Amino acid sequence: MFQNTKSLATASLLIILLGLGFLWFGLKPSHSLPPPAPLVESISSATDSAVVGIQGEQVTIIKVIDGDTVEIDKGIKVRLLGIDTPETKDPRRPVGCFGKEAAAETNRLLEGNIVILEKDVSDKDKYKRLLRYIYLPLESGQVLFVNDYLIREGFAKALNYPPDVKYNEQLREAESKAKEFKKGMWGRC
Repeated sequence: MFQNTKSLATASLLIILLGLGFLWFGLKPSHSLPPPAPLVESISSATDSAVVGIQGEQVTIIKVIDGDTVEIDKGIKVRLLGIDTPETKDPRRPVGCFGKEAAAETNRLLEGNIVILEKDVSDKDKYKRLLRYIYLPLESGQVLFVNDYLIREGFAKALNYPPDVKYNEQLREAESKAKEFKKGMWGRC
C-alpha cells in the first residue's frame, strides 16, 4: 500500500509541476505553423491531457471584434483579462500603432475555433462583457494561453485590473520579454 501511495504522490506532483510550467512560461506555437484549423477532433484529447487544472467552459468564437474582445454565441462579448491591445474600433480615437496587427492575430488564432474560457474574480465589466482568460487547444494536444501569447509576442500590453489578478505576474513577465526582444509593437511603436 505504501508503494501505491508513493506512486500516486509522485504522479500528482508531476501533474502539478507540469501545470505550473504551462502557467509560468505559456505555450507559443511556432510562426511557421499554419493558422489553427477548427479543433473539433482534437478538443477531447487536448482536454484530457493538457487542460489539467483549467476550469472553464468550452465555447466557439463566432467573431473577433478587436485584439482583446471577441464574440461568442448569442452575441455575448468577451473581454480578454489582463491584456490591452491598441485601439481599432473606438470612433473617438485613431487606430493605435499595431492595433490592426493585434486584431488580425487574435482573429487568426480564435475566430471559428473552440476555446476554453476561464473566469477570475469578476464576471463582467461595466460594458456587460464577460471577463475571461482564453485557452486554445492545439492539434498537438498542447493548450495555448492566448492572453499570455498576445502579450509575449508584442500584440498586447499587460493590464492589471484588480481583483482580476490571477496571472498578473506571468503576464507582466511576458510583457518584459516582449519589450526586451522588441517583439511586435515594442519594435515598431
